[in-house]
Formats: sequence, structure tokens, C-alpha cells
Amino acid sequence: MNIVILTANETLYLPAFFTRLFKERDDIRAVFCTPPGHGKKNSRWNMAKKYRRAFGTVNLFKLALRMVQAKLYDKLGMSNQQRGYSVPSVAKAFNVECDFVEKVNDSEFLDRLRALNTDLIISVSCPQIFKRPLIDLAPRGCLNIHGAPLPNYRGLLPSFWMMANGETKAAVTVFLVNEDIDAGDVVVMDHFDILPDESLHEFIIRSKQLHCDALLKAIERVEAGEPETYALETEGGSYFSFPTRDAYRQFKSQGRRLW
Repeated sequence: MNIVILTANETLYLPAFFTRLFKERDDIRAVFCTPPGHGKKNSRWNMAKKYRRAFGTVNLFKLALRMVQAKLYDKLGMSNQQRGYSVPSVAKAFNVECDFVEKVNDSEFLDRLRALNTDLIISVSCPQIFKRPLIDLAPRGCLNIHGAPLPNYRGLLPSFWMMANGETKAAVTVFLVNEDIDAGDVVVMDHFDILPDESLHEFIIRSKQLHCDALLKAIERVEAGEPETYALETEGGSYFSFPTRDAYRQFKSQGRRLW
């Protein structure tokens, strides 16, 4: 099976996810990274301003410091098959083709996927909305992974919102993509605990490994044939956008911390 992954070149959490994925699957033909945000509203600068408004200057500095450190380690060539500091470097360590694409729905990019004889497309934190020609391109379908128990916690930063709302259980949902947001038929949903003393940073690090486990399970089910799925009842779910300062106060009132 020829698998192609569409993702973002995030430096803090995705490298470990892909390290585990590449160790388990040798049929990933290519990884394509999209820009971190689509359009001026989601540019790096505007996202930094959103983060500062919600979480404050000190936490923005902590985030920036970790990102700069990861970029420095990556520039120094410290990524390998045990520890990676960027998605492209992890892909290189496992001899997986990795490239950048501006718009995943462009016809030129779809032709490139066809040239790779793509059987299965997987979206991992890809910030762009997929249109029907891309969704229908691969004969085995298009999977997306979302770190929440859909249809609850659709949208942005579900790990933060689950903690802010005092949840003690989390989940990861792997589903077949359709043209609605976080609403396709479910292939795998795995539940796990949110530990009482862990920070958001620690929780995301741990949960990414569980997310990868769920994705591997979903790939195996797709590979075996028509996987058993079930539809989501999206009318009763919830949707969250980027946190506000009030949301951060709510998060802290649950005894939680970012780092």
C-alpha cells in the first residue's frame, strides 16, 4: 500500500509522532508539509499575537524558546531515528520523501499524488480544508486524526479545552474525511486518561504516542479491506476555537498549567 501524509512542519510534538509511525510502517511513500496557517489571519505573526493575548507574554516566550531550541538542534543535524526536531528531518532519517506544498487542493499537487500511485491519504494536523477531488483521489480513502472524542471537542486545540473543562478522560478519533469539518465516519476511537498532575505540554507529548497507536490500528483496518465504521452524530457535539484569556483562567482554575 502506498501511503501519503499531509501535515504541518510543527517542531514540538509531531516529530516524535512521525518517528514512531515510520518505525512501524515502511509503506509511507511521501510526507508533504503545508504552511502553519492558511491565509493572513493565520500567519505566524497573527498566531503569535493570539497566543500572547490568551496565555500572556511569559508563556509566549516559553513557547518561542522551545521552538527556537528545536530549530537549532535541527540545523545542527541532531535529528535521527530515535529523536527528531522537525518533520522533514525525521522523514530524512527514515529515507521517506518529504516536500512542502502551499495548497493541497491545487490540481498540480493532485497530479503529483497520482504519480505516486497513492492508495491512502492521511491528514495529521494539516491546517487546510480538503476539497472533494483530494478526498476522492486515493482508492483506499483519506484518513484524518483528531485528538478528541468526536463529535465533542471539534475544532482547535482540543487538548487544552478538555483540560479547561475539567475532563478526566480524553480520546483520539481516526475517521474518514468528508467535506464537513471533523465529521466523517469513524474507523477508530480510543479513550485514555488525563492524568491529574500533568501539564498541557506533558499531556500532548504522551497523547501523541497514543494518537499514533490509534492511527496504526486504523491503517491496518483499511489495509485488511473495507473497515467497519460508524457515522458521527454531529448535532450533539461541541466545537471550540482558539482560546481566549477567559478560557485560560478557566484552565488554571482546574489546577492546570501549560508547561
